[in-house]
Amino acid sequence: MVSSNKKRDLTQIAICLIAIVLVNFLSGSFFTRFDFTKEKRYTLSPISKSLMDSMPKVVKVTVYLQGNDMPSGFKRLQGATRDMLLDMQAYSKRKLEFEFVDPLAGMNQEQQRQAIRDLQTKGIEPTNLSVKNDNGLTQKIIFPAAIVSCDDKQIPVQLLQTRTGVSYDDQLNNSIQNLEYAFTSAIKKVTADGKPEIGFTEGHHELTDLQLNDAMRSLSDGFLVGRVNLKTIPFANLKKIKLLIIPKPDKAFTEAEKFKLDQYLMRGGKILWSIDQVSAELDSMRHHQNEQLAFNKQLNLDDQLFRYGIRINYDLILDMSCAQIPINTGSVAGQPQMQLVPWLFYPIFVPVIKHPLVKNLEVRSEFVSTIDTLAVKGTQKTVLLSTSTFNKKLTSPHTVSLQMIEQVPEPKDFQSPAKITGVLLEGTFISNFRFRPVPDSVNEQIPVLQQSQPTKMIVLSDGDIFKNQVASDGSPFPLGFDRYTQQSYGNKNLLLNIADYMTDDSRLIELRNKEIQLRLLDRPRIRAEKLKWQLINSILPIALVLIFAIFQHYIRRRKYAR
Repeated sequence: MVSSNKKRDLTQIAICLIAIVLVNFLSGSFFTRFDFTKEKRYTLSPISKSLMDSMPKVVKVTVYLQGNDMPSGFKRLQGATRDMLLDMQAYSKRKLEFEFVDPLAGMNQEQQRQAIRDLQTKGIEPTNLSVKNDNGLTQKIIFPAAIVSCDDKQIPVQLLQTRTGVSYDDQLNNSIQNLEYAFTSAIKKVTADGKPEIGFTEGHHELTDLQLNDAMRSLSDGFLVGRVNLKTIPFANLKKIKLLIIPKPDKAFTEAEKFKLDQYLMRGGKILWSIDQVSAELDSMRHHQNEQLAFNKQLNLDDQLFRYGIRINYDLILDMSCAQIPINTGSVAGQPQMQLVPWLFYPIFVPVIKHPLVKNLEVRSEFVSTIDTLAVKGTQKTVLLSTSTFNKKLTSPHTVSLQMIEQVPEPKDFQSPAKITGVLLEGTFISNFRFRPVPDSVNEQIPVLQQSQPTKMIVLSDGDIFKNQVASDGSPFPLGFDRYTQQSYGNKNLLLNIADYMTDDSRLIELRNKEIQLRLLDRPRIRAEKLKWQLINSILPIALVLIFAIFQHYIRRRKYAR
């Protein structure tokens, strides 16, 4: 009997060992994960999985969100970043490496300043925090960002998505939602063999290289970026450009240049129009007795845009949701006293649409016009940017004066439907030169296509939307950064999103549609029922243990009483 029991025990142990070995073998050969959350927050998209699985080289991610005494919200962002990178690493066949480092650890003040400057040159900006400790509040600098590198390529990734008027919890939630897109996009760019070409037009008094400094530098991480002169570039070279950006022209386009633009679009080229229809500049007002006559520009583009289904009107929008500008309110001891005041001609756009191009962005603009969309067969239009419902417009020509600041706007005078200021057009377009002769000044043989291949264009009625501010010493600020309010807007992210959307065929930008629902506790109810739940959590476990002990004691007495 003993021998039989012993043999049975040995058999069970052997079966268990075989099962463990078999499970280990299968887990090493096959990989799967289970995500029981409703919105699948821990599940990578098929696009990300495919990219991780086909990574040709080892990619290293250095995350700078590290350090002691970080607020709980940033620790949550840090944990979400770690989880995302672990998921990506699991699908990358260990070709994705990552580490978390504190870039200021063990440095004195001078070394820290130098380290901050070095990170800023890489496109990483610091964030100042007020952290509570035993001695009160202390200032702490953290870097909610990462660097994705492969060979000699490096791309910065911003982990924190800020937006005014949005709660702290929502900002962190938006940042976590954006992690997969941010890392997948950066990894794709550093591992790509070639870079798509993006061209900024010149020759029509467009924005200068200094004004486009950060736009071009940010795009250069994943694209070949340069200036394009439509008058001199051969059409064969123009066709190679994936995205053509027209940044605030101030001089009329010739018919030959319009023909090249038209036929570029007909062959599937993508165009981003950033157009000011009305000439108005704040600097000009300051130099001309604080006022300026805003007048119509003559760009010779109206007929072409009209053919494509867009009309940019000759007017200026005033919006109560606006940025601030500094105004001299007097002097004390010979020193000018500057005060920030709202400037209605600088609308701030807060898109309500969930399109991945503008989701969770807040965009600053200057002297914007309204846009009308026209019905064109085969073309789908999506409104990307629009004003608030507290706006009005001035028809050009009109005198614009800084004295308008003294007039307190009445909300009832500004109640108006939201005005369109940015539109995405997708589909097929009819050529503006359909049934028209080729301009005589075109000195190339370019076959005329009457209708385009499926393509895209974006029209924005603000020429300054991608212009970075410039300091008095000539150094450029980051795109979207307002040097007066020290606030960063989403203009740079808008440009990068547009570049990805217009040049990427894998629909990577759709990862920005990922939604993670916040399930926050009801704080008023917590305060009202705090004592009740404290008593339940303190007394109920003890009561359950006592009841179980009494019941067990009763059962034992009955059992052994027999």
